[in-house]
Amino acid sequence: MFLVSNPLNSAYKDLMDLAFDLCDEFILVVRKDGGLYLSENGMNVLNLISHSLIVVEEDYKWPGTEIIGAVALVYHYKTNELTKKIIKESANSLHDWVQPNLPEDLCFIKKGVPWLINTSHEQETYINTEDSEEIYKVSSILTLL
Repeated sequence: MFLVSNPLNSAYKDLMDLAFDLCDEFILVVRKDGGLYLSENGMNVLNLISHSLIVVEEDYKWPGTEIIGAVALVYHYKTNELTKKIIKESANSLHDWVQPNLPEDLCFIKKGVPWLINTSHEQETYINTEDSEEIYKVSSILTLL
């Protein structure tokens, strides 16, 4: 299910509520290629959610993205109410998750399978599900756009 619009404001917050309800993990990425850096605001977000950190991996690929000739830091987090609150308050849309202001490519994982795949700098987002109830819920949220 490709999202043709960037979920903004209340649609973003509702989609985050759904993602946190359905998924057990999310990722954020800090790219190190091309002189990219993370702002103080972005570092603050990582610090605020550090209590839920599972692992940080150096990798060249993550859901929706593969880079050549560089690596990034891929942060894996457990979903919970506190991280949901911080993620919802840190941005107004899915495509806000781009360096330097924030870590990149907020994605959600459900039982080991990418569920919400977001490539912020390319403004591409899709939901990986065949569950009709999940499709209905996402569609209902997107009608708010």
